[in-house]
Amino acid sequence: MAVQLTATDERVVAKLAELAARQEHLQEQMNDPAVAANPARMALLAKEHGQLGEVVNCCRRWRRLEEQAAQAAALVEDGGSEPDLRTLAREEHERLLREARQVLEQAKGLLVMSDDAAIDAVILEIRAGTGGEEAALFARSLYEMYARYAVRRGWKTELLSFSPTDRGGFREAILSVKGQGVWQALGYEGGGHRVQRVPVTEAQGRIHTSAATVAVLPEPEELQVEIKPEEVIEHVARASGPGGQNVNKVSSAIKLEHVPTGLTVSMQDEKSQHKNRAKAWRVLRSRVYDYYEQRKRAERDATRRDMIGSGDRSERIRTYNFPQNRLTDHRINLSLYQLEQVMSGEMDDLVAALIEYDKQQRLERL
Repeated sequence: MAVQLTATDERVVAKLAELAARQEHLQEQMNDPAVAANPARMALLAKEHGQLGEVVNCCRRWRRLEEQAAQAAALVEDGGSEPDLRTLAREEHERLLREARQVLEQAKGLLVMSDDAAIDAVILEIRAGTGGEEAALFARSLYEMYARYAVRRGWKTELLSFSPTDRGGFREAILSVKGQGVWQALGYEGGGHRVQRVPVTEAQGRIHTSAATVAVLPEPEELQVEIKPEEVIEHVARASGPGGQNVNKVSSAIKLEHVPTGLTVSMQDEKSQHKNRAKAWRVLRSRVYDYYEQRKRAERDATRRDMIGSGDRSERIRTYNFPQNRLTDHRINLSLYQLEQVMSGEMDDLVAALIEYDKQQRLERL
C-alpha cells in the first residue's frame, strides 16, 4: 500500500536523489576554507546551491509523506488494532498517498524546468529582416515590447548596442536582461517574427508583411565559460557615424574575433574604448557559451533541441497581425486577440502557455 510508481516516476525519483546529493556536495565545498577565501567561486557555489533548494525540498517532502503513508498502512494491516483506529489509519493513508502524488507531480515540473529556471541573465539580439524600413520599425517595436515586459517583471535591462535608421527603427539592437526567471520566460523568443500591419510610410492603407529575427543567448558568469586571451584577436578602429571630433581623433571601436569558433563581435556605441571592449566581451562570452552548449545538446540528442521549435533564426515562430489585433504563436497553435496589450509588455499569458507546453513535452520525454 505504498506510493505506486511508474517507470517515469522511478527515473524522476532517481534524478531527485542525484540533485539532493549534489546539493550536499556543494555545501561541503562551501564549508571548505580554501573555497571560502575565493569570493567569486563561493558566489557560484552558493547560487547553484540556492537554485537546487526548491526541487530538493520537494524531494524531501515526498520521502516524508511516503514514510508516513507506510506507517499508516502498517496500522491498517495490523489485525490487533482497534477497528476505529484502523479506519482512521486507512483515511490517513489515503490522504497521504494523494498528497505524495501531488508533491511528486510538482517535483517533476521543477525537475524538467530547473535548468531553465537557473539562468538569470540573457542577451537578446533583435535584427530587422525583410521589409525595409517597416522591418526596422518592427524590430524597434519588439525591443520596446521586451523592455516593457522586463519592467513589469522587475528585471534589469541594459541596451548594449543599437543601430538606428533615419525613421527611428532599429537595424539591430542588443539588449541585456537580468533577473529571476529571465531565461525561462524569454528563451522561447528566438526565431523569426512576422508582422502584418499598415506601415506609417504607406499612403494607400495597404497591409504589408515584414519580419525581424530574435536570438536569445544565456549570459554566463565569467567563470562559466573559459575564453583564453590568445584565442581572441582584437581589432581597434575609429568609430563611424555621428560623434564629432571624438570620432575623428580616437580609435574607440572594438571588434573581437574568437578564432576557434569564428564568432565576431563589434562594438562602437560608447566613446570610451574601455567600455566598448567590456561590452564586446560580454556579448562574445554569451555567443561562445551558446555555441558550445548547442553542440553539447546536439551530441546528447539531435532530436531534442529546445523542445519547442529549433530556435533557428530563420524559423517563423510568431505572427503579429495588427488589423485583427491578433498574435499567433505557430509552435503551439495559440492565438491571442490582445496584441496591443502584448506589445505594451503584457506577455504573461503568452509566456505561461509556452512554458506549460514545453513542460508537458519534457515530461513526455522523461
